Amino acid sequence: MAAVSQLHQATYDAIVIGAGIQGSFAAYHLAQRHRDTLLLEQFMLPHSRGSSHGQSRIIRSAYANTVYTRMMPQSFRLWQQLEAETGSSLYRRTGLVMLGPAGDPELEECQRNLGASKVLDATALAQHFPGLQLHAGEMAVWDGTGGVLFADRALRAVQDVFRRHGGTLRDGEKVLRIEPGAVLTVTTTAGVYRAPRLIIAAGAWTGALVAPLGLRLPLQPLRIDVCYWREKELGSPGTGRTGPCFITMRLNQGPHDIYGLPALEYPGMVKVCYHHGSPIDPEERDQVSLDTPRPNITILSNFIKRYLPGLEPQPAVVETCLYTNTPDKDFILDRHPKFSNIVIGAGFSGHGFKMAPVVGKLLCELSLGEEPSHSIAPFAITRFPGVLRAGL
Repeated sequence: MAAVSQLHQATYDAIVIGAGIQGSFAAYHLAQRHRDTLLLEQFMLPHSRGSSHGQSRIIRSAYANTVYTRMMPQSFRLWQQLEAETGSSLYRRTGLVMLGPAGDPELEECQRNLGASKVLDATALAQHFPGLQLHAGEMAVWDGTGGVLFADRALRAVQDVFRRHGGTLRDGEKVLRIEPGAVLTVTTTAGVYRAPRLIIAAGAWTGALVAPLGLRLPLQPLRIDVCYWREKELGSPGTGRTGPCFITMRLNQGPHDIYGLPALEYPGMVKVCYHHGSPIDPEERDQVSLDTPRPNITILSNFIKRYLPGLEPQPAVVETCLYTNTPDKDFILDRHPKFSNIVIGAGFSGHGFKMAPVVGKLLCELSLGEEPSHSIAPFAITRFPGVLRAGL
């Protein structure tokens, strides 16, 4: 490490650690509010080490949890605002179907939260989307707002606008130390920076960053297989580029939490993934052997055979991504219980990308001491017992 005298030193109105989608939107909102903001990223950009890379993510209004349903209208508006600011297309509406057994309480709650939604039985679904098959006793709820966010493009867009508003983005700088105080000090491998407010949105690395600050957050990084399945016949109706997104919910003979997106990334390959993975140290994500057993791919292969027979039953491409889960799969959006000028956004549990514009706004509001525009009570750190180390 270089001597302190050789490190870059500067003072800002705010510092954000983590230039994934959540941290980048937090920095974007601060810069829009005319706060001189530093956005720090430990890896050189662009990179694929975290949770925000890749070409696509699902966006939807359909949630059983009304907390998220209420956030989505504003999220759609803010995504559209970013499209207008950058002149780029970040969202393609494909529609989304939530699949599950008829009478499933979670599926019915999604239907209620959507309001005037369309319910499809197996026959109706086959007419609309012949590539996706339901079976006896199963149904689908249609979310017309659903579609695909172009993830890499979206991340670049929000970072571009952040810079355009005067923000500073420094990549390739790993945070070594955070010193609390009325003016905080953040020391990285290349600089020493000070600010009266700090937002930590470092994904799978958040737990390690906040541990020296006396927090034991119950965050579990997971390695997820991102699988692409080749169409048996290129351009098959309902499974190729023209198909909808989908999410499964306790199907009678299929697992919970499989999701799919149409063939928009690799020609003729549909993205179908399992929303569960294997615990991993984020520093060792790329050291996993190719021979490591992947039982989730077997689960997906069996699902493909039963519900998407127009696809080959073995994946053509397998990539990886990181989730950082909380025990209840809800976010953490809160101030540090002892240091109120440190705000933490973490534990997005594989479903936070679509809500990043609103999450970033909430983190910005918390850091400025304002009343959040949505209730953050469900996202409190203290809902988890034993998070604050004794003596702090």
